[in-house]
Amino acid sequence: MGAVSPAGWNVAALRLALEQRTPLPIQLLQRPGWEKSLRARLVPQPLSRPAFLAHPRLRRASPITHYAASAALEAAAPLRINQEGVRKWGVIVCLQSGCIQYSCRFFGEALQDPATASPLLFPETVYGAPASHVAALLENVCLVFTLLGDPSAFLQGVALGVQWLEEDRVDACIIIGAEENHWLLADALWHLEHSAVISNGAGALCLCREPKLSAGLELAAITEAHPYSARQNRRQAAQTMRGQLGAGAALELLCDGLGDSPRADAPEAAAWRDWTGPRLSPKRILGEGLMASAAWQCVAACDALATGRCATATVSLVGANQQALGARFAHVNSASPVLPPVTPTGSIPS
Repeated sequence: MGAVSPAGWNVAALRLALEQRTPLPIQLLQRPGWEKSLRARLVPQPLSRPAFLAHPRLRRASPITHYAASAALEAAAPLRINQEGVRKWGVIVCLQSGCIQYSCRFFGEALQDPATASPLLFPETVYGAPASHVAALLENVCLVFTLLGDPSAFLQGVALGVQWLEEDRVDACIIIGAEENHWLLADALWHLEHSAVISNGAGALCLCREPKLSAGLELAAITEAHPYSARQNRRQAAQTMRGQLGAGAALELLCDGLGDSPRADAPEAAAWRDWTGPRLSPKRILGEGLMASAAWQCVAACDALATGRCATATVSLVGANQQALGARFAHVNSASPVLPPVTPTGSIPS
């Protein structure tokens, strides 16, 4: 597991913030031309400059790449120590808004004066940039994909990683969910949900085929994708996803996607209102991190298992506008049922 969040630059910082269950402080973002500031929870500056930033590929990389790289390297660290066990890496980066800081900067220059707009900025505007940089850092990478979608796409990335492992295409696969912040995102979120607070960062899970290389945890179940349509709205999709996961075990932890937006949270809240076990809602503490929030939910669930705070953990992802998915994580050799993995769609090779 790996994480970068408004709590700090590792999983330990994420764990501490979630254990305290106190919403992190809010910072203000200035919107050009407006007197009123926007609210955000931002990733703090690292205590020391990360060593990976010295890599030539990250010379002009955007913050979203920094977050994705840090989370990925933390997640991969235990396996990279034993290179004999992992010769073929896979990387899947899941994004919703993507490289918005460089996009705004590049197109701002193009609008101001097309003759002087820097072409050096453009490569960092494309969705595939973070995945490309992470692959360069890891080396021995044979498959790299970028998945675009609402936060539910993170579990599609997990399912795709499982597929690669089952087909023996990779020995280990890192699934990353990342986002960076900008006043444009904060403003867009404010128009949708006044109470929501935008945040940024990344989370990563590393899946492998060899149990001896793992942290002793497994993906025990993952649901099918339940898309929203004229025949199935968000509430119905969330309830169908919940039904497919089943009742769960005693004292099972639920990591849900509820935040500070009663209207947007209503379908997921209704699906899980009869849950009697312990619950954790990372968004209420860290803010609305879009794809990063989905990754934090999975990291928090697995970290709770790894530290012995629960025996099984369920993650609920009711996406903003596409679909609902769920997953269950457990200790290896637990009695949790295994559901068939979902087949991801809409993938964009980087």
